[in-house]
Amino acid sequence: MKVLFIFGTRPEAIKMAPLIHEFKKHATINTKICITAQHREMLDQVLEFFNITPDYDLNLMSPNQTLFDITAKALKGLESVLDTEKPDLVFVQGDTTTCFVGALAAFYKKIKVAHIEAGLRSFNKYSPFPEEINRGLTGKIADYHFAPTIKAKNNLEAEGYKDNIFVVGNTVTDALFLGLDILKNTPSPQHSALFSLINFDKRVILVTGHRRESFGEPFQNLTNAILEIAQKYPDVEIVYPVHLNPNVRSIVNQTLSGVKNIHLTEPLNYADLIWLLNQSYMVLTDSGGIQEEAPALGKPVLVMRDVTERVEGIEAGTAKLVGTNHEVIVAETQKLLSDTSHYQAMSQAVNPYGDGTTSKQVLDILLTIEEKING
Repeated sequence: MKVLFIFGTRPEAIKMAPLIHEFKKHATINTKICITAQHREMLDQVLEFFNITPDYDLNLMSPNQTLFDITAKALKGLESVLDTEKPDLVFVQGDTTTCFVGALAAFYKKIKVAHIEAGLRSFNKYSPFPEEINRGLTGKIADYHFAPTIKAKNNLEAEGYKDNIFVVGNTVTDALFLGLDILKNTPSPQHSALFSLINFDKRVILVTGHRRESFGEPFQNLTNAILEIAQKYPDVEIVYPVHLNPNVRSIVNQTLSGVKNIHLTEPLNYADLIWLLNQSYMVLTDSGGIQEEAPALGKPVLVMRDVTERVEGIEAGTAKLVGTNHEVIVAETQKLLSDTSHYQAMSQAVNPYGDGTTSKQVLDILLTIEEKING
């Protein structure tokens, strides 16, 4: 069986990495990798960290690229890859434009598609944008739906999908544990220049924020909230790796630069991020993946979005949706900093995103299906 993994962004690479390693262990599977490089530098860092070498690199990223650019170039680039390799199955992950276009290209060639992290829904087509629609369209095409949770499975069934839905957890947990294991054999980042000014004897709040739908006033609100938290709690260290998007950097730098206990860094590579996450007390984020990673390490998450497609964390109590409301972000952060029982309730809640065995489950399921098909 020949399997082609298609991905193009850092989050996809992180979540595909443990799967690729698992599939490459199996001698009867011919594993091929194609990256679109929808992201470039951040993607390359993950590939190097997990020791993954692509067979194909479409190298699509260009300055000021639009969704139109990515979609058109990826679709055309994948045509030749699929013609050359003729895989039996294409793997796509999540909700990116690469994910949707990878599935669409496979469909055009009548190749089966396996969708990792299937079934997440926010039920708002413009938030997250364009991810909500990408994920739903990929689901329409997919032959195998690997859902991370029961709720994701229920979403798929509510949309009329009946066959080949498997609840397996999320590969992000596999990647996190694999990554932390790799870091055990490397020098600690704590003493690097990047983290040298941070006092890790204090409680550390990790902040990530970059969502398109928050640009403008909502983003100003959340940065103002971070500033107020820093001023009210001088004994807390706030670390904010700032996204490269100018809409993010301009507001963050204007509002948060020069504050003693706020540390603005360049975007972190995956190794530094998971190390920092493991050292943190709590997380303020509007990112998707970190909503799944933090609970695996017992870190409470405040989600600075109005809606999230990762509602399982909210329902389990590992995360709380706080939107971009200044007062709400400050109040909920204060509760976690001052109320020990509230903090413990969130940090000790059961992680709904799996136990680190997702990749093996996916492989075993596909091998079983393949055995049935071939008698």
